[in-house]
Amino acid sequence: MSETNRLVTLRFELSSAATFGRGDGLPGLVDSEVEHDAYGFPFLRGRTLRGLLAEEMESLLYALGEIGQREEWKQARCRLLGDGARLLDETGILHVGNAQLPEAVRHLIIDKAETEKKAARLEKDRTGKMPPLFFTREAVLESVTAVRRQTAMTHLGAPEPASLRAQRVILRTTQFEAPLHFDIAPETPELELELALLTAATLAWRRAGTGRNRGRGRLQAWLNDEAWTQVRFAEFAKFCQGVKPQ
Repeated sequence: MSETNRLVTLRFELSSAATFGRGDGLPGLVDSEVEHDAYGFPFLRGRTLRGLLAEEMESLLYALGEIGQREEWKQARCRLLGDGARLLDETGILHVGNAQLPEAVRHLIIDKAETEKKAARLEKDRTGKMPPLFFTREAVLESVTAVRRQTAMTHLGAPEPASLRAQRVILRTTQFEAPLHFDIAPETPELELELALLTAATLAWRRAGTGRNRGRGRLQAWLNDEAWTQVRFAEFAKFCQGVKPQ
């Protein structure tokens, strides 16, 4: 069976600025930097995304318990994500990759960056001087991010001393996609329940990144495309009404 038949793509678009933090900053520039690769593309780690989906599934299981269906759906969740500590032990059939900018965008910029570097090296060999580069890691990162500054306030409404913080954020409307690899083909009758649960969790997922519990990092997510997602969610609704998978 081809790898393509085992792949579903999770896509999401930011509705507000978000910081997929890496836990450190750059002295003199930002206190909190976004996770990004060698080319400057921001990304959300697959392990983090897996944890966010697990949280949404747990919330769904709680609600499904109110209609007496928790155990049935819990089995589907365990098959997807495993049943280890915090559901992050990778023992399930679902394997979540990093969420990155769309592949077409990344390939276009990478090709231009590599072509520019090659031309710059030739120019340096010819003249002894390295020309300035446009597609640098910093330039790419800055094209999809901004630096936001904020300060804490006292109870009197005045800024607290030494409380100014700078945080890099990924701009709203930026789109990401993450590969979801299955050990077996997802679109088979035996995985109808699991795929329905994954779709419902994806649609329920609304925030990511630093400060998501304080209203930041809003997003809208779907699987493959809107039509595909709606079909799977309709199956979820049908199963919740008591219709059993074939």
